[in-house]
Amino acid sequence: MLFTPKKTKFKKFQKGRRFNKITPVSTPLKFGQIGLKILETKRLTSKQLLSLYNNLRKKFKKKGKVCIIPYPHLGISKKPIEVRMGKGKGAISHWVAKAKVGATLCEIITMNIAFAQKVLDRIRTKLPIKTKIIKRLL
Repeated sequence: MLFTPKKTKFKKFQKGRRFNKITPVSTPLKFGQIGLKILETKRLTSKQLLSLYNNLRKKFKKKGKVCIIPYPHLGISKKPIEVRMGKGKGAISHWVAKAKVGATLCEIITMNIAFAQKVLDRIRTKLPIKTKIIKRLL
């Protein structure tokens, strides 16, 4: 099952402004000891976030806990193929989360930091955005 909100304020959303000129947000790790920091702005779909969560959960099993921070709460609408212009806005096709520079993508609570770093390094290459591994200073 994909990440989708149960209830929203509006049925359909406006596109909004481009958000690549916003100053970088610096969010430290809140829950875990190690995590991924976002280095570029992009929209992450609910499919991408769900596959990230499933891959991390599959690797860690009972060795650690996984927290995915961004939640796809923004609905993207699209009109069907070969439909003429007009007659209102299209139906919602998928849900996205806006990923800002410097925000935390995921955090992992584990005792084995070396294993977590190897897993995150492998998963980092499969993501559609540039990320960096960050650790909590103890």
